[in-house]
Amino acid sequence: MTSTAAADLVFGLTRVVGLPALTDRAGAPLSAEDIAQIVEEADRFCREVLQPNAIAADRAGAVYANGTVTTPPSYPASYAKWIEGGWQSLSAPVDHGGQGLPAALWTAMVELGMAADASFMLGPLLTAGAIDCLNHHATPDQAARWLPKMVSGEWTGAMCLTEPGAGSDLGVLKTRAEPLGDGKYALHGQKIFITWGDHDCTDNIVYLVLARLPDAPPGSKGISLFVTTKAKEDGTRNDLRCGGIEKKLGIHGSPTCVMLFEGAEAELVGEANRGLNAMFAMMNNARLGVGTQGVAHGAAALRLAEAYAAERVQGGRPIAQHPDVARMLMEMRAVTLAARLLALETAACVDRHALLGDAHAQARLALLTPILKAWGTDRGVETASIGVQVHGGMGFIEDAGAAQVLRDSRIAPIYEGTNGIQAIDLLVRKVAKDGGAEMRALLAEVKRTPDARLRAAADALDRATATVLEAQGRDADAGQSVAVAYLDAAGWLLGGWMLARAAVEAPETYGATADFYLRRLLPRAAGRVAEIDGALAA
Repeated sequence: MTSTAAADLVFGLTRVVGLPALTDRAGAPLSAEDIAQIVEEADRFCREVLQPNAIAADRAGAVYANGTVTTPPSYPASYAKWIEGGWQSLSAPVDHGGQGLPAALWTAMVELGMAADASFMLGPLLTAGAIDCLNHHATPDQAARWLPKMVSGEWTGAMCLTEPGAGSDLGVLKTRAEPLGDGKYALHGQKIFITWGDHDCTDNIVYLVLARLPDAPPGSKGISLFVTTKAKEDGTRNDLRCGGIEKKLGIHGSPTCVMLFEGAEAELVGEANRGLNAMFAMMNNARLGVGTQGVAHGAAALRLAEAYAAERVQGGRPIAQHPDVARMLMEMRAVTLAARLLALETAACVDRHALLGDAHAQARLALLTPILKAWGTDRGVETASIGVQVHGGMGFIEDAGAAQVLRDSRIAPIYEGTNGIQAIDLLVRKVAKDGGAEMRALLAEVKRTPDARLRAAADALDRATATVLEAQGRDADAGQSVAVAYLDAAGWLLGGWMLARAAVEAPETYGATADFYLRRLLPRAAGRVAEIDGALAA
């Protein structure tokens, strides 16, 4: 039995991760009916406003001419409806005009929006990350000036980290901030790959920019965080501009900008020389969002593949009834649902910490975030590719839409930290940091499942944890050479765990999907563990 993405999200939120009980404990109860109403309305917005224009927006693309960036023709009107619906404020802080709803609900909205039109949804996703960063690190005065209009959606936010010579190695960035007095600074430098760095959907944009003060120490310890805006408070244009947009494999409607800061007036946010600490708040928010984007690519591919397979007749019956096509569709369903539930589980950790002050939830969030980002986006690409295969030759033709999903999906394993970096982060900064304690606590939960296949896979990953920790302690390069395999094994295991939990709650709806995953896909975790053993034994 199959279900819609919205129905799966409602089920996951209410029955698997227990959002009603969590909010009740926090003194701000949301019933299952409340949650369903919000998700269904979000789904309606995405299906009726975003999805119908997605193919045309991809073909039109964002355009740069005469120093001006123009988004696809449908975007300004769609964005106005986004503001009117109050969607940007969904989980934003109440103090600044937000609704203060759980992060797990925002995660559901991100999936639905990304599945409808990933290029459009990237703007609101980056704005949400900027709101989160400023909410935690801006002064009360700064927050009062910037956040209300960002929360409403009247202004968008952009994250400006990368430079031509400073990608993942931010310690070598060269953008500088010169003091002007009265707490103001002038920013000079070039940033590249800036998502929604300029556009025509709002009058103002808030930029979070990493730069160096004149007396900054070298390396990452000398990076500070600044905020500058496209329009200054007096309404005049700031000294910054878009120098061009990238021609890309996918997400054509999303303007990926070269941003030139030519003395732009800015303010320091947080402590001097501790900008990375503040920016990581935005990056971790974005990594959860990008992991969810991987889910959305799978969901979009599945939606198109199921519709095509049901209609395309070959050999006297719909191809959905052909055994190998049925296998591909079931793999797409199982992987997408597993990743969807893992995204909700990760977001629920945000809520348990924020609403209940649960310190353990923060540790669990730190562990799950790189797994979701990397495993979720890798699965998104694979599922989008399978979706093209289901379509056959039509999948290679742009009119079907499947090729666009595949093109759009390919960036997700790259940005917000490549998936190799996520794997190293998992091994070095999360698992090795506490000697594997949090990972083993998670595996202990998995081992309490009644399914013997999951218990065996958890035992194998437990042994692999000891193996990679020993290798990392002995030879960091050797340990990190198997980090991707280790993260992948963890992802396949946790995906199975989430599906098993869903099947317990509703066997009639999710039992067959969970069983397919545990029989056909969970063995991939064992394959990755064997790869680790072989690599480190060599």
